[in-house]
Amino acid sequence: MALSGMRGLSVFISDVRNSQNKEQERLRVDKELGNIRTRFKNDKGVAPYEKKKYVWKMLYIYMLGYDVDFGHMEVVSLISAPKYPEKQVGYIVTSSLLNENHEFLRLAINTVRNDIIGRNETFQCLALTMVGNIGGREFSESLAPDVQTLLLSSSCRPLVRKKAALCLLRLYRKNPDVVNVDGWADRMAQLLDERDLGVLTSSMSLLVALVSNNYEAYWSCLPKCVKILERLARNQDIPQEYTYYGIPSPWLQVKTMRALQYFPSIEDPNTRRSLFEVLQRILMGTDVVKNVNKNNASHAVLFEALALVMHLDAEKEMMSQCVALLGKFIAVREPNIRYLGLENMTRMFMVTDVQDIIKRHQAQIITSLKDPDISIRRRALDLLYSMCDVSNAKDIVEELLQYLSTAEFAMREELALKAAIVAEKFAPDLSWYVDVILQLIDKAGEFVSDDIWFRVVQFVTNNEDLQSYAAAKAREYLDKSAIHETMVKVSAYILGEFGHLLVRQPGCSPKEIFNIIHEKLPTVSTSTIPILLSTYAKILMHTQPPDPELQNQIWAIFKKYESCIEVEIQQRAVEYFALSRKGAVLVDILAEMPKFPERQSALIKKAEDTEVDTAEQSAIKLRAQQLSQTSNTLVVTDQRPANGTPPVSQLGIVKMPNPSSNSNVVNQSLSQENGTMSKVGSQPPPADLLGDLLAIEGPPSSSVQPQPSTNWELEGTAVESSAIVPAGEQGNSLQPIGNTAERFLSLCLKDSGVLYEDPYIQVGIKAEWRAHHGRLVLFLGNKNTYPLVSVQAVILPPTHLKIELSLVPETIPPRAQVQCPLEIINLHPSRDVAVLDFSYKFGNDMVNARLRLPAVLNKFLQPIVVSAVEFFPQWRSLTGPPLKVQEVVRGVRPLQLLELANFFNSYSLTICPGLDPNPNNLVASTTFYSESTKAMLCLVRIETDPADRTQLRMTVASGDPSLTFELKEFIKEQLVNIPTATHIPTQEPPTPPIAQQANAHEALTDPGAMLAALL
Repeated sequence: MALSGMRGLSVFISDVRNSQNKEQERLRVDKELGNIRTRFKNDKGVAPYEKKKYVWKMLYIYMLGYDVDFGHMEVVSLISAPKYPEKQVGYIVTSSLLNENHEFLRLAINTVRNDIIGRNETFQCLALTMVGNIGGREFSESLAPDVQTLLLSSSCRPLVRKKAALCLLRLYRKNPDVVNVDGWADRMAQLLDERDLGVLTSSMSLLVALVSNNYEAYWSCLPKCVKILERLARNQDIPQEYTYYGIPSPWLQVKTMRALQYFPSIEDPNTRRSLFEVLQRILMGTDVVKNVNKNNASHAVLFEALALVMHLDAEKEMMSQCVALLGKFIAVREPNIRYLGLENMTRMFMVTDVQDIIKRHQAQIITSLKDPDISIRRRALDLLYSMCDVSNAKDIVEELLQYLSTAEFAMREELALKAAIVAEKFAPDLSWYVDVILQLIDKAGEFVSDDIWFRVVQFVTNNEDLQSYAAAKAREYLDKSAIHETMVKVSAYILGEFGHLLVRQPGCSPKEIFNIIHEKLPTVSTSTIPILLSTYAKILMHTQPPDPELQNQIWAIFKKYESCIEVEIQQRAVEYFALSRKGAVLVDILAEMPKFPERQSALIKKAEDTEVDTAEQSAIKLRAQQLSQTSNTLVVTDQRPANGTPPVSQLGIVKMPNPSSNSNVVNQSLSQENGTMSKVGSQPPPADLLGDLLAIEGPPSSSVQPQPSTNWELEGTAVESSAIVPAGEQGNSLQPIGNTAERFLSLCLKDSGVLYEDPYIQVGIKAEWRAHHGRLVLFLGNKNTYPLVSVQAVILPPTHLKIELSLVPETIPPRAQVQCPLEIINLHPSRDVAVLDFSYKFGNDMVNARLRLPAVLNKFLQPIVVSAVEFFPQWRSLTGPPLKVQEVVRGVRPLQLLELANFFNSYSLTICPGLDPNPNNLVASTTFYSESTKAMLCLVRIETDPADRTQLRMTVASGDPSLTFELKEFIKEQLVNIPTATHIPTQEPPTPPIAQQANAHEALTDPGAMLAALL
């Protein structure tokens, strides 16, 4: 029987692996889940071995990414099995499937405690592993004393005590109250006397967490940490298995030095001397060798030692030795070491005594600006910015300006900002500052913020000696055939105010200045035209005696813009025209601007408010984003204006996520630019709601606890897909099952699946789309043995959708499913999202949720393949904005070209091969349907650079301006919101293997790896 049971598991795995496509795999998985559900439901006496086999299959299905929403009781029950095989399966699968808040875990607490306090070491290890993986406040309150007893027990083997230390660390992170500071400090010091390095390493991980919260209680541990470092540095009594490439336990050395950095100082002179001897030994004994693994290990220890040296404010001689070492490291071939060298040198620059020594390495740091690795270039830029002062500002700014013209898009904005700040803070004279800013605008205009040219205007206005020089430089740049719009703005403003100072210079008469500025008018946007109109009025005012020809030209321009739809342009044109006909009045009103009041530079303030982007801070931000991603539902707040006017519709605009709203629009040409794209993350298949809901195992009626009334609220209108947060306190609120935001995004690509689920109800969708019509069916399934009453569902549609919902029954019987059809008509292009206002009553409590409906823009797209004969005439006929719009999209993950093509195909944008001669580019086409546009052809061109795929350039064209804009924004939002697994950002260097070794020692047994080994 055992053989046949394991053969059944092997056959199932083989069937899944041999599936021809995703749909075939899903069908096989659904069949197996149905079989397991039936066995668990009907066969009350399932043998432990059979149960173990089914639970293995459930875990394998879960590891494939499918939802496993039943059988949890059977999984937990295996923990209490008397035999090791069943107990092992119970612990592994429980720690994989259930989280710390799952109600079934309460049933297992007593069993887990009995295994921990028992005499069977194998069972103790299984229990400690599961508790350490799951954590949770209930586990910490119930089991922490027993775990502490195990850790301090001298009769337990080191294997058990190691796991106990890591388990207690996890419980402490979840609930710091489990460790009593007053009673634990002496025990922690006692643990540091341990001779076994495995127990000592685990205990040191615990100590790092303890001292990070309260170092004052653990001063007695400080000298013992120094003794541990002495023992390791002198290689005393270190077993061979804890020696890594000749380095004694590098992970323990790193953790010990990390713990010492939480203590503000070391007062005892003997302890301080002993520690510095160890640090000196580390500094002197580390060098770059050919073996990569040894390099990683030794440099992990070295860079932690450098951090400790800086923390302890060592003598200047040792600090100088550290700088010399870092100077060697930033010149080696290994990129990880160069990166860490630059980062630590930046930190060390905060120490006054060594700043002059660091400046000696300026040439090598400048060379690092041209490194192939963008993360190294960023650290080099940070360091150059930090070390800049009056003595070297000119050289550094010149290097930054040279590098600016070849730097990739991802760095140009930061480069421009830092160059502008350095030029302002350390300018030897103001004329040099003006030269630098104008060069910045010339080389990287679209990456120069308005604050930068505003500051130039302030300096020029406040310094009379600078005005004629600035006007002459602005006049020079206007002679260029192609300049950025920002250059047009600053040049027009300066020449309008001070151009009359150049009247005696050749080519600088009022008429010539007017002509050269007016040449730029057709190329600028509406936001620049008001500045040019003001400049024309100033030129007219300064032209004495008046030039009739020039006057008539300017008047004609004013008259032209008197009927402009833009209010600002229209008002200026009308007023300037009226004033210019009153003679002296114009002179009085358009007199020179007064000096600006002295105030702190907005650029310098921005620099002070901005954090230095270190790798550590980037990792912290990434972890915070992962922890903050919640998956609840939407509720729209009252959108009525304060003036009492009726809103446009019941629903305020709810946009699809758009975190990349600051992307710059580039020129409307097809010239090649560097572009990148991020990888499309795979979406887990939705649960099969449309099957038999009556077979779903809901929680037993006796275990269902009354839940308070729950309301979710949408804060504002710009809402990210993962930022849907309950309006009130979440402590006692009903939490949805699964990630509702991910379910919505999945349904944006599929036509059926689960939209929302909580312990009482499951809401699913099945949809059909034809042209601009759609038909959805809502499936409302009651999962419990009691009816759901007061059921209400109201659609809050945006203005572009016409939606009709059939009558929703007020009561859903127990274990029943009702269907509610919706009819949808798309009126015009828009990315707004309809919301389902849904509520029901369970017992005495009301539950209210608002869910986004996946009636999104791509549902009204139909794929179409166009040939070159059809494509190019249409592409050429759509000339420039607003019918053809181009934008650089940043913040995307790298994708191979095939993956990028699959991504577009998934949104009904068909890739048309062979149309673009550049093999790194893609051309896509689709047809959009709405009641206003009928069938409208849309064309998309994507330009990428295989050397740098962190951004791309996208051009979208169609015959309708609003469709072009909405489609461009929709594609951009999907690109920057492709779901990702947790990963190290590509712009930062990978984690050295030694760091991975340290993490492995801190991690408990990996259930996935154990399953793979057993199978």
